[in-house]
Order: sequence, then C-alpha cells, then structure tokens
Amino acid sequence: MTDDATTPMMAQYLEIKAQNPGALLFYRMGDFYEMFFDDAVAAAAALDIALTRRGFHQGEPIAMCGVPVHSSEGYLLTLIRKGFRVAIAEQLEDPAEAKKRGSKSVVKRGVVRLVTPGTLTEDSLLEARRHNYLAAYAEVRGAAALAWADISTGEFRVMPSSPVRLGPDLARIAPRELLVGEARDGALSDLAETAVSITPLSRGSFDSTNADRRLCDLFGVTSLDAFGSFDRAEVSAMGALVDYLHLTQRGRMPRLSPPMREALGTAMQIDTATRRNLELTQGLSGGRDGSLLAAIDRTVTAAGARLLERRLASPALDLGVIHERQAALGSLLDAPPLRDRLREALRRVPDMDRALSRLALDRDGPRDLAAIRAGLDQAGQIASVLTDAPPLLAKAAQALVGHAPLVTLLNQALVADAPLLTRDGGYIASGYDPDLDATRALRDEGRGVIARMQAEYVEATGIQSLKIKHNNVLGYFIETTTTHEDRMRAMPEVFIHRQTTAGQVRFTTLALSDLETRILNAGNHALEIEKRHYSRLKDQTLAHAAAIAQAARALAEIDLAAAFADLSAGENWCAPLVDDSRAFRVTAGRHPVVERALRGQGQPFVANDCALTDRETPALWLLTGPNMAGKSTFLRQNALIALLAQAGSHVPATSAHIGLVSQLFSRVGASDDLARGRSTFMVEMVETAAILNQADDRALVILDEIGRGTATYDGLSIAWATLEHLHEVNRCRALFATHYHEMTALAGKLPGVTNATVAVKEWEGDVIFLHEVRLGAADRSYGVQVAKLAGLPASVIDRAKQVLEALEQGERDGGKQATLIDDLPLFRATPAPRVEPQPSRVETRLREIHPDDLTPIEALRLIYELKEAAKG
Repeated sequence: MTDDATTPMMAQYLEIKAQNPGALLFYRMGDFYEMFFDDAVAAAAALDIALTRRGFHQGEPIAMCGVPVHSSEGYLLTLIRKGFRVAIAEQLEDPAEAKKRGSKSVVKRGVVRLVTPGTLTEDSLLEARRHNYLAAYAEVRGAAALAWADISTGEFRVMPSSPVRLGPDLARIAPRELLVGEARDGALSDLAETAVSITPLSRGSFDSTNADRRLCDLFGVTSLDAFGSFDRAEVSAMGALVDYLHLTQRGRMPRLSPPMREALGTAMQIDTATRRNLELTQGLSGGRDGSLLAAIDRTVTAAGARLLERRLASPALDLGVIHERQAALGSLLDAPPLRDRLREALRRVPDMDRALSRLALDRDGPRDLAAIRAGLDQAGQIASVLTDAPPLLAKAAQALVGHAPLVTLLNQALVADAPLLTRDGGYIASGYDPDLDATRALRDEGRGVIARMQAEYVEATGIQSLKIKHNNVLGYFIETTTTHEDRMRAMPEVFIHRQTTAGQVRFTTLALSDLETRILNAGNHALEIEKRHYSRLKDQTLAHAAAIAQAARALAEIDLAAAFADLSAGENWCAPLVDDSRAFRVTAGRHPVVERALRGQGQPFVANDCALTDRETPALWLLTGPNMAGKSTFLRQNALIALLAQAGSHVPATSAHIGLVSQLFSRVGASDDLARGRSTFMVEMVETAAILNQADDRALVILDEIGRGTATYDGLSIAWATLEHLHEVNRCRALFATHYHEMTALAGKLPGVTNATVAVKEWEGDVIFLHEVRLGAADRSYGVQVAKLAGLPASVIDRAKQVLEALEQGERDGGKQATLIDDLPLFRATPAPRVEPQPSRVETRLREIHPDDLTPIEALRLIYELKEAAKG
C-alpha cells in the first residue's frame, strides 16, 4: 500500500533541501543524520553503507540511508574527499517544545553549517601538518587578484594575479577550494591539474563596493587602509571569500587575521609541472612519501610543519629575508645544547592556531583551552632561553612574552587533563569556585553531608536515636521514636511535623528540604556552573586571540629554524652563499631524497659538482651519458639546492654559491594527459613552450631529453633549437640532458654552452655506472647494455646489437643507414636457442642406484655421499 501524502517531516526536509541546492543534506533525526532521495543513493554508494526505503512520495518509494551523529566526522571526511558538499541540518529545539504546539508538530530544524573542502576546522577532518586553504579569484576592470585563507588557523592573504599567473599561484598555494565568478567557471577548466575544487559564486559576492563594507564590518574598522593598500580586484577577491564564509558557517564567522598583501616578485616562481617533476611536497604517488618535504621535515610542531611547506612552496627572492633566516639557523647550529633544549620544549607545544579557530567557531571543547594554556606556558619558557639571539629569533621571542596573566588564570581554572567535551563536565579545577566545590560535594558526597546534618540535629536535641532517612514518598525526613515527640514539637521553628506512624514520628526542616533539592539538582547545577566559567574563560582567551596567534607564528618560526639546524648538523649540509650575482657553483652536491633512500639500502650517494659561469652571459651545461647513469638525479638535485638555499635552509653539498634564482623550471619525466587529449610528446612540448615563453635571465631551467617522443630527426631538431633559444633569447642558467650526441657540437659554437657527461665503464660487454659527472661529451648512450640489465631476452639483445652495428657502420660510411638496414633480413630475429640442461652429479648418481639392493648401512653412506655431491 502506498501513501502519496507528504508528511510534515518530509515537507520540512524538502523545504530545507531546496534552500541548499548542490549539497548533500544531513538531516538530524535523534542520534542519526538521515539522507533521502537522490542524496541517499549518492551517499550510500560513496560511503559503502546500506540503502533502505522509508515510505512513499508521489507514488515512488523514498530511498534512505543514515550515519550516526557520534561518528559522522569520518563519513564527512570521506564525502568531502570524493568531491561532495554537505549541509548539516540540526534540531533547533527540544522535541518536548514541539509537542507543546501539537502532537503532530515537527521539531524545528535548520542548516547550521555547509561543509566544503575549503571550510574544514575539525582535527579529524584536517591534516595537522598541512594548511587547508580556501581561495577566491576575482577580475575587476582588467586587474585580477587571488585571496586565500585557512580558517583553521586564521591566516588571510591576498596578492595581484592574472589569468596567466593563476595556475602557478594555485600550484604554490595549493588551496582545496577555489571561488570564482559564475562567468569564469568554464574558463578555468584547465586548472584541473591543480586538484582544486572550483565553486562558482554570483556576481554579487564579488561586487567590490559590497566587499569593502563586508571586510570593514568583519574587522571592525571604517577603512581597510590600516591593513595596507588594496586595489578593487583584491578587495573583490577578499570580499567574496568572506561572503562565502558567511554562507557556509551560517553567521559564525571564523577568526581571521587582518589581510596581508603579498607583492609580486617576492617569491621564486615555480609552475605546476615543475612542482610535480621535482616532487617538492608530494611524491609522484600523490602522498608525502618520496617528496622533498618528507625527506627534510624535522619540525616537531604542526605549525612548524605547515610553515616548512609554505617555505618550500615559496622560496624567497629578498636577500635580506634569506640572510635573516640563515642567521637564525646558523645561531642554533652553533649551539647544540640550546637547540636540543628548544626542540624538547617545542615538542610540548599544541596546535594553538587551530584551537583558537575552533574557539571562535563554537566548535571547541575544554581541551582547546588547555592547548592554549600549554602552548603559552611553553612559550614563556622558550622566550627565557632565547637571549642574545639574531634578529629573527629575537623578534619571535618578543611575541612569546606577556601571556603570564592568561596562563595563570587558565592554570587556576582548568584541571590538568581536561575532557574533550563541555557536556562531560569535570574541567574546572577544585578550589577555583567555592560554590562549585560545594555543589560537587553534594553530588558526590550526599550521604556524608546528610550524616553531618544528622549529627548537628542530634547535638541540638540531645536525642541519640534521631535519624535522617529517605523514601520515595517523603524524600529526606527526620525520624525519632514517639517517646521523643514532645521534645521535637517543643522546637516548631526548626522541626516541622510530616508524619506519625506506629512508634515513629517524622519531621523535616527548611534546611533539610533545601539540602534535598540541592542534592537532587547538584549534578546539573555543577555542570551549569562549569559551563558559565568555561564561557568566561573562552571570552577572555578570545580577547587575546591576536597576541596568541602571533605567539603561535613565533613558535613555528623557532621550530623551523631549529629543524633546519638539526637537519644541517645531522646530514652534513653547508651554508650556501646567496647573493645578487648570476653564479651557480655547487661542490659535492647531493640529492636529499635519493641520498636518504640509498642510505636505507646501505649504499653511498655519489656527490657531484656543478659550475655554471657567473658572467653576464648564458650558462648552460649540455649533459650526455647513458640511461640509468644519474643524469635526471643530477638535474633535480641542483634545482633543489637552489630552492633550499632561497627557502632559508642549508643545502646538501660541501659548498654552494647561488645567485638569486627568480624562476625555476623543470621538464623532466614523461606522462600523458589523456583527459585533455594530450599525448606524452604533446605534454612535453606544452611544458617546454611554457619555459621558452616565460623564463627570464635569472631563471634556472632543467630539461631532460627534449624531443625523445617523436622521430629521431624531428626530436634532434627540436632539442637543438630549444637549446639555442635558451642561450640566445632567454639567456638563463640551464642544465640540458640529451641522448642526441650531435648537439655536443654546440659547445664550440655557443659561448655559454659547456659539455658534461656522466662517466661509465664497460666490462666484458656490460656497463658499470659510476654516477660521476665530468666535463666532456659521451660518445654513446649504452642503451643496449641498459636493456640487457633490465632483463630483455637474449635474442632481442643480440638482434639489437646487430641493428646498432649496422646503423653505426652506415653513419661512418656517410649516411648509408637505409641501404644497410635493407640488407638486414626482415625477420632475422630468432628465438633464443634451446639449451638442454646438463644433469648434475647428484642426478647422475641417483640414476645409478638400485634401492632394492641397498643395505641400511649402504643407504646411510649414500646419503652422506649425495650431500657432499650437492655441495660441489
């Protein structure tokens, strides 16, 4: 039987769903979030949970699924990672209140939050050591800007941008979600490679006039001038971001720091392909493993780890900033006891930024206040040992002092080990509030309080048999025998008669009635008192939010400096000389990720020098040598050394002199892009085109095997012309690896080109890789030998040698390859000859044996004989 009538509850669901298009609706029903219709079908498939039915709507069964409220965060994380947005509809009143309006009244519900990839705040939904950015891109009258914020930490930044720069900027910032105007949504489809979720907003969200007012209201100012000079596009981008937060947080705005404007040209430009090729923050598998970040991360705080990722993503171009960071690192490198003491203290620093954010959004608990207390307490101790520190550390130390009053307050008010939720109670310390202590005593020691009152009444009346008892009808009462009734009634101002039974008489007092009420309500009353104290403590903490956030940033800065120093000491890295020259000289450079992997296998890493000239001319090394010899590793390690130097770190080398690198470009590795119809060769050409069109004279370019994905002469022509363009037009520093040995002739024609090769040795037809880079040119690539090492069948290797010999002979004879190839039989390749296995000594001896003729002693001797034969 079907019922097409829409129930009041379903009508409410449909109304809320209509108000939140494009999002799954988590509809609170008791202890579950329920989903219906298409939402249920999509969520059940995404979460791998049961899909059921509940009633009918318009003649069709209603699909339904649900998740428990207490474990909903895990399901939310899965849905967000799979690209869904989720609207959370909570019950806004007690069901008892709804019943007062009628037996069929529906509990009021409303969306309290819209959960999207860029608006996560819960620890369980976030990676502690990575930022979770929400970004907004705006274009106003030919100008463009990009704003981004991490609402879990309060960071808020903006910078000028452009359609051309947007891709590299997004690759650097790596936001989880990008807000764009509806008109720009389709035009940004090429940003798919940045793995960002794109959310279109209406034009009203980007209106610069409304945005200005929105920002001023948020920060409580009449003008944004106090925070810097922002153009209309920057205001538009920031305003759209804030408007989206109003929409998703339903009025509970997160704590955002005043916006910081980043000027163009303050960070090394690194495009998406280069970040991917160099595996800066993610390995090719998509995780941290195998990345530079994973190899060098020795930070001990979550905030320090997030700062490290930002530094690697945005190496500085300001020499003053670079030298300041190097000075901080150097001071801690030279003071191991201080460094160890700081790192030990930093290990006890919780994530104050994210605790502050949860407090501001009312998604907090007592442990967030405890985290603030612990962090500020450690901050004071750290500040006390940072005396005579270099400027960067001294500035950080200043931000760590002045928090003692708040720490003292939180120490007095909070227990040492606070519970997770306020509803659990027990987080306000004993002795902080006498009324709370008394209420807890009633709750926990009700019998003892009654016994003390009984003793007081016994002493006042002189009746030793007087007892205070309890039953479900009278509650607490005073009972004595009828022989003492007159004495009790003689004090009517104290004892009030309640009941007389056979042999017993019962009384009460105003004090006992009050005590009974307080005992019965003590549990709830104690929790209410705790919540009031918690609310005040929270308000007082948020009043210091700006100073706490500054202290958190200072602790992250100290953590990163100490981590870099610990890395340098442990890995034997050197302090690079970074200046405004065009130098690039590295002595005994190493690849930090490869070196770490080889160490785990017990193998050494072969260090190599790189010396690009520092003249005002192009400086290019043309690198030749066999596959598997280490050319790609050499290219990448030098790019990483430049990046680390400008990030403020020491570098894996014996010495290094790095002239500022404005742009870092890498064309290494091979992959296709089938989703956009691009072959491997096409992807290579697109990335090469980006380099040739954008690289300036301070860029560092690494190119590996350009032109290998097409015909030999086509590839050689493209590689040749590319190298000439880098030398004559871009005039940059570059490392160019190739198997086209003909290109080595360019070293004699172009003054900025130097030949280098990776050395190998041949031994009995095999090749031994030395992994040493030397000046000079390789005469061959040893591809057949590498193929043999890879395990190609012997028949294939033999045939390859024949073809190679014919080709080389034709080249020596003046270009007669075609004729010689024609002379090779078309199907000359033959299967590998079958080699009959020779019997072993053990097999031969076994064939000679007649088991029935053996005595036991002969059989035993035979076993010893066979064992000796097996050894041979």
